[in-house]
Amino acid sequence: MARKNDTAVNYTVPGLKPDAAAEVVSTLQDRLNALNDLALTLKHVHWNVVGPTFIAVHTMLDPQVDGVRQMVDATAERIATLGGSPIGTPGALVAQRTWDDYSIGRAGAEAHLAALDLVYTGVIQDHRTAIEKTEELDPVTEDLLVAQAGVLEQYHWFIRAHLETPEGTLKTAGAPTEKAAARKTKR
Repeated sequence: MARKNDTAVNYTVPGLKPDAAAEVVSTLQDRLNALNDLALTLKHVHWNVVGPTFIAVHTMLDPQVDGVRQMVDATAERIATLGGSPIGTPGALVAQRTWDDYSIGRAGAEAHLAALDLVYTGVIQDHRTAIEKTEELDPVTEDLLVAQAGVLEQYHWFIRAHLETPEGTLKTAGAPTEKAAARKTKR
């Protein structure tokens, strides 16, 4: 059974009040869930990508998986540092997430990259929101999230470089869902 997202803290780092720490822990737990989900999604794509550019995409994703897993660890350790208890179980992730599961199975490289474009967009947007939430509450957490966002944006650029047209537009522009983005690559 998934545990409820309990962000109460009994102690925290010097200079931070427990109620502020609890708010930061809640924000970080959401980021922990998103990053865990992203790492699993990237590995799923790594295993299910096919086609002529298979090896390029397959090998591009492993460093991203490793980098995101490091972010997961740093985020969980920040939660613990603030006096919280990071929750990293699959059941809790599924129960607490506000997004749908990745929707593409075995597919060509461009289809997966199109879907990953939307995945990264969502993760980065939510990371930026978390940065804003922590700016006044805890600059140390803000710094952690800013550094992670920079790396996530670079990974996103690697994905988008495969989807960009010579005119500088994305083949997937305006796609509302992963499956719609994947379909746009077939045109």
